[in-house]
Amino acid sequence: MMHHFFASCCVIAQITLFMGSSNGNFIVQPVSMKLEGYSYTTQPLSRTLNSESQLEIVNEWKYLDFEYSTFVERQQAILNGDFVPKNNLPLGIDVYQNRLFVTTPRWKDGVPASLGTIPFPPKETSPAIKPYPNWEAHGNPNNPDCSKLISVYRTAVDRCHRLWLIDSGIVNATINLNQICPPKIVIYDLRTDKLLVRYNLETSQVKQDSLHSNIVVDIGDHCDDAHAIVSDVWRFGLVVYSLSKNRSWRVTNYNFYPDPIASDFNVYGLNFQWLDGVFGMSISYNRESLKRNLYFHPMASFKEFMVPMDLLLNESLWQNDVQENAKYFFAIGDRGINSQSSTSGITNNGVMFFTQVHQDNIGCWDTTKPYTRANLGNLLNLENDSNLIQFPNDLKVDNREDQSVWIMSNRLPIFLYSKLDYGEVNFRILKADVNKIIRNSICDPGNSLPLICYHRQSSGRSVTEHWQRGGRTVAEDIKGYIQYLKKFYFI
Repeated sequence: MMHHFFASCCVIAQITLFMGSSNGNFIVQPVSMKLEGYSYTTQPLSRTLNSESQLEIVNEWKYLDFEYSTFVERQQAILNGDFVPKNNLPLGIDVYQNRLFVTTPRWKDGVPASLGTIPFPPKETSPAIKPYPNWEAHGNPNNPDCSKLISVYRTAVDRCHRLWLIDSGIVNATINLNQICPPKIVIYDLRTDKLLVRYNLETSQVKQDSLHSNIVVDIGDHCDDAHAIVSDVWRFGLVVYSLSKNRSWRVTNYNFYPDPIASDFNVYGLNFQWLDGVFGMSISYNRESLKRNLYFHPMASFKEFMVPMDLLLNESLWQNDVQENAKYFFAIGDRGINSQSSTSGITNNGVMFFTQVHQDNIGCWDTTKPYTRANLGNLLNLENDSNLIQFPNDLKVDNREDQSVWIMSNRLPIFLYSKLDYGEVNFRILKADVNKIIRNSICDPGNSLPLICYHRQSSGRSVTEHWQRGGRTVAEDIKGYIQYLKKFYFI
């Protein structure tokens, strides 16, 4: 009974007092009052996870190397300028069985391949990257063959043993942006490493200076009922691709735009402005409503947003009056100052992990609870180890039964705007067992809400009663579902 209550909704009423501690720091102390007509319970929980012993360094590098057929071939690539070790930076991370997938976009010249694998469990700390699926699949930016991989940013592994990727087709993105090939979605069969699909985004869906940099995949009732959602971070849109139709459409909304206040970054002694729009995306299945939701946020933002997947996957809704769809996208809360996030992922039991690039940390949120700062946790106590993660740029939750969260830390701002010290470790892949790292924390779905949570006693109906279509049109169904969601988030 109590578990059902926490999985449905709560009302939080509190007065915050600031009390001095013995060491001179302030303590935030909630003082709650009982509301008539509600039952309540108290359960203080930790918002900082005891994770230093749980967060494992899988691999780390001072600089990257690639696995060439021979030493002579590698030396020739260096002499030709095809391989410049210091110009390579790992960006995306993914995992499938005994392999990790690492993307190396062509930020600068001298990147020989933009997608590769390394073994897992690791055989060495700093392995050379093996181009995936092979060397021949990767194009030469000086003589581009657009049927080949040009500049892969991120990937997604689905439950049907497929690797999806977004190839931006752009080289030198931050120096002198050069769109040498159209952006494309590519799909490989991970059991055979054979190419399944190569799909160029339609010209009308690619804007001037677009940068397609992230991808998530939604699987319906069967493996052919699959859709990829690709973010255009610089021109503030999403492209939805249907595998069964082999067709795509562009989705626009004002919530995809960056927040100028959140565009100012101050990290590692560097100050720069990134007006990056919609970036982080993760898909959650709501067992109560029987619906899937897309959570998303711009990189330059402190807020989290959501939209029903039904809205995005219905191509007809995006052919005419798209402004009518704007009201179905809404903010669910904000993380606070300096809480910019790149990517995120959600576990099978509904826990979201998200990067905190300005804080060198990883956040977490149990999606059955309202998106309030009191319900957000951090994996690291930075006072204990502030250098373990430095600019967490990508994050994935794997598809295994006992799930892990995977993190790519890569010092990207220093790589772009300063100079990396190649005598130090610059890049790391880290992982943590999900159940262990959130245990007894605010992000543990088995724990109750912090502070005071109230449950309406007077109503005979649950706020989270199942939402079923029952003959309504798609538009009516989405509208009703939005009202349902807003009840949950008290918007």
